[in-house]
Amino acid sequence: MTERLYDSQPQLDTFTARVLSCEEADGHWLIGLDRTAFFPEGGGQPADHGSLGGVRVTDVHEKGGVILHTADGPLTPGTAVEGAIDRARRTEMSQQHTGEHIFSGLTCARHHCSNVGFHIGPEVTTLDFSAALTPADVDALEEAANAAIWRDLPVKCWYPDPETLARLPYRSKKALEGPVRIVEIGGVDICACCGTHMPTTGGVGQVKIIGLMNYKGGVRLTMVCGVRALRWANALLQENRAAQRLLSARAGELPESVQRLMAERDGLRGRLNEIGEALFRAAAEAEAGESVRVVTAEFLPPASLRHAAGELARGAELALVLIPDEGGCQFALSSAVRDVRPLARALCEAFSGKGGGPRDMAQGRLAVLDAPACRRLLQGSL
Repeated sequence: MTERLYDSQPQLDTFTARVLSCEEADGHWLIGLDRTAFFPEGGGQPADHGSLGGVRVTDVHEKGGVILHTADGPLTPGTAVEGAIDRARRTEMSQQHTGEHIFSGLTCARHHCSNVGFHIGPEVTTLDFSAALTPADVDALEEAANAAIWRDLPVKCWYPDPETLARLPYRSKKALEGPVRIVEIGGVDICACCGTHMPTTGGVGQVKIIGLMNYKGGVRLTMVCGVRALRWANALLQENRAAQRLLSARAGELPESVQRLMAERDGLRGRLNEIGEALFRAAAEAEAGESVRVVTAEFLPPASLRHAAGELARGAELALVLIPDEGGCQFALSSAVRDVRPLARALCEAFSGKGGGPRDMAQGRLAVLDAPACRRLLQGSL
């Protein structure tokens, strides 16, 4: 069994230990110690990183009561080594985990629900609740969570005796046996947990919910705390400043500038559609005397493709409208007198396309835009 120093001394950065085992596995070494300050992955929290006897530790996990450190080099069993955890990573993980306790404790108490999922990812943390929370609910919970953080409440981690444990109204996702580690934040949360935490809530800094979605009858929230909340705010500020520069907008005027830009875009798009339809009508008139009509409509809106092909087919044997796009074209093949399906398949085979439709109208996309070759193929079917 490995003595878990992170349980009793969570602020310990360096420690000494004796190497119990060292085995090679998949190009790395799994090192067992008699004691460790490295937290192994578990309970939704990733493992600590750091160094051990001069080798880099990139992962930690528990197996049969022994904590194994995944390292990029071997250590000799029986020797004494010094370990050092990556304090910045530990603090970041502890901020997320403590922030989750605060938010989940308040959520479960106020909405009589359960926290059914929790995971600290590389950039954000996700929390799953069995209640269908609204955005207003989440805003109120976020405000209450931050108020608890700023009160700098103590965070107590301990192993109560069986009698005391039986009296505690603690949260747990599953039934537990043996010693149970309890994390208690006065008046906010009491929960069974194996993770690392800040010594007081003030160390979390801030909780910010940045995502809300319906999930399995409840909700999934996306959260950032502490240093992650700062990174998120800085990234958002940089994006905002970049958009302001592009739009020549002053602080606080970005939404209005975007609205003006969208209005200009919509106006230009409408004008372009009008021009595209006028050009199509002119090209269609030039094809009026043909039994096989083919028009390449560069500026025609894709939504008008089927209608344009139907109009072009009036009085013709076959009508094909092509709208160029990136790397090929969209097509619509129409006829009032012939079954166009075999011809649509022939077009797709000849020009690496896909498509289909009913007898009088086939639609799809061709990887190659070659209007003269399309015309020849259709004329050859007459």
